[in-house]
Amino acid sequence: MSAGLGAPARLLARRSFAELELRERIASLLDGGRFRELIDPFERLTSPWLARQGVVAQSDDGVVVAKGQLAGQPAVVLAIEGAFQGGSLGEVGGAKIAGALELAAADNRRGTPTRALLLFETGGVRLQEANLGLAAIAEIHAAIVDLRRHQPVVGVIAGSVGCFGGMSIAAGLCSYLVATREARLGLNGPQVIEEEAGLPEYDSRDRPFIWSFSGGEQRWRSGLVDAFVDDDADALRDRVAALFALGRPRVERSDRHAHYLERLARYDPAVQATPETVRRLYQEDPSGAADASGHASGAAA
Repeated sequence: MSAGLGAPARLLARRSFAELELRERIASLLDGGRFRELIDPFERLTSPWLARQGVVAQSDDGVVVAKGQLAGQPAVVLAIEGAFQGGSLGEVGGAKIAGALELAAADNRRGTPTRALLLFETGGVRLQEANLGLAAIAEIHAAIVDLRRHQPVVGVIAGSVGCFGGMSIAAGLCSYLVATREARLGLNGPQVIEEEAGLPEYDSRDRPFIWSFSGGEQRWRSGLVDAFVDDDADALRDRVAALFALGRPRVERSDRHAHYLERLARYDPAVQATPETVRRLYQEDPSGAADASGHASGAAA
C-alpha cells in the first residue's frame, strides 16, 4: 500500500468509541470484553417520578454498572446513557453510581484493589427529579473522593452530549480525565449560557465556537483534561490502562484550588475571552511535560 493510502486505511480500521452502544463501550474497555452487570434492566429499577410527568422510564434508568477486569485488576465501570433524557441523572441512576463507588471503596479497605472508571455522557441533574437528583450527585462526589484515597478514579468523556452540570464537578474530582475531540466539558451547557447571557454573547448553535471553548482538545490544552485521544476504542482502552498504571497523582486536581484561583485572578473580565487566551491562562508547561502534581499533561494519542 502506498504512503498516500496509509492514513485513510488507518482511519477506516478504527472502531469509533462514540458510535458504540453503551454496553459495547464497556466491553471494549474491559479485559476480554467480559463483564457482569449489576442491577441489570431485568430488575426494572426505574425512576418512580418520570411516569407522573408523562415521561417513559427506562428499565436501567440510563445508567449501567458493570464489574470485570481492567488491565488484570478488578474494576467497576459506571456508564451513563446519553441517549436517555440527555444523560441526565435522577434518584435511581445517581444512587446506582454512588453505591457502586462506595462498594469499590469498601473492597479496597478489605484488600481487594477495585478501580473505578466513569463514562460521562450527561447534561447533569434530571430536572424532573431536581432535588433528589442533586442529592444523588452530591453522593457521587463524596464517593469519588473516598475511593481515590485508595485507587485513581478515571473518567472518560467521548460522546457529543459531553459532561455538564453537577456531573462536570464529578469529572473534575476524578484523578485523571480522558477526552476525545467530540467531547465537551463545562459547568453550564451552551443553551443555559445563551439564555442567561444572550445570543449576541453566546450562540449555542455555533458549533465551532462552542467546541473551541469547551471541546475536548481545548480542555486538554488548558490542562483540565489529562489525555486527548482519537475516537478509537482501542486507543481509548490503552490510554485508560496507562493512566491507571500511573497510580494516584501526587496531588489531586481538586486539591489544587489555590493554583486555579491564582490563574483566574489574572483574567480581566472586561476583555472578551478567546480560546487562545483561555489556553494561555491555564497552561502550566507549554512543552507538555508532566506537571508537579503528577498529572499526565500532554498525553495525546
